[in-house]
Amino acid sequence: MTGPTGTDVASTRRYRVTHRTTYDYDDVVSASFGRCFLMPRDVPGQRVLEASVAVDPEPADRSTGTDIFGNTDTYFHVRTPHHRLEVTGTSLVDIDPLDPALLTSAAATAPWEDARPSRPADAGEVEYVLDLYPPEITDAVREYAATVFRPGLPLLDVVVDLTTRIHTDFAYRSGSTAISTKVDTVMSRREGVCQDFARVAIACLRSQGLAARYVSGYLATEPPPGRERVIGADASHAWAAVWLPGGRWLPFDPTNDKLVDERHVTLAWGRDYDDVPPLRGVIYTESTKSKITVSVDVAPQELPTVSQKASTTSNESPTGS
Repeated sequence: MTGPTGTDVASTRRYRVTHRTTYDYDDVVSASFGRCFLMPRDVPGQRVLEASVAVDPEPADRSTGTDIFGNTDTYFHVRTPHHRLEVTGTSLVDIDPLDPALLTSAAATAPWEDARPSRPADAGEVEYVLDLYPPEITDAVREYAATVFRPGLPLLDVVVDLTTRIHTDFAYRSGSTAISTKVDTVMSRREGVCQDFARVAIACLRSQGLAARYVSGYLATEPPPGRERVIGADASHAWAAVWLPGGRWLPFDPTNDKLVDERHVTLAWGRDYDDVPPLRGVIYTESTKSKITVSVDVAPQELPTVSQKASTTSNESPTGS
């Protein structure tokens, strides 16, 4: 199989993630309501060791819950008058490489047509097949998908092909699109950013009756040789995942022409970006101008060695009588 498989020796990695969003206003804000998705998911292949959200000024009310997709969300209500609002998500996560067994599984190597949800047990995945409103599955999407989804090809092969084609055919251009930009516009312009490429891939998959979801998160980047890491210079990232019979999902990253690996930190997922924005809210103010500043840092951390783990275990208090 050819395609985005990566070249690094795969091993578990640990990251300290800091995602800080600051709003500055030119007049006092009397109240702010917000909802954010800033705590990573604890899922197979990703273990969340720490996760918290800090809000400044301190909210009068806040709560943490789980949405319909299983994501952790945080609500807050700031009543203290303020000119600046700062929301910071901090987490410590361990990420495993993509399970090789997933790529050789019967579900991944079977014809892609077999991955269409069709059994009563697959009912939960049907919502990931349905188009959005307004529709994203246009004639342009169907024509583009038809060049990839040829009858009888293995699911893994068509996903790898789709990943590479989007990476090749679409130019990454920061600022060329907005959150509200539709897939059809991206198809005609052939440019965008990571969230656009993920949404193009999802529309193509859904046009063929496959279940696909939008995944938000982070990508750990490496500084150029000889250069130090620039703290806060990382950014939010987005990719797509396709459902496999048996209940597993295959995540892939069209922006970087690769399957998702141990450098991807999964934050939340849903049908589209609108289901899982990092931060969204409402303010009460006479302010006419505002400035938003976003800083993201995905800092590699040292994993404990075998001797350190053994030492920790031996120092634990004994249990039992």
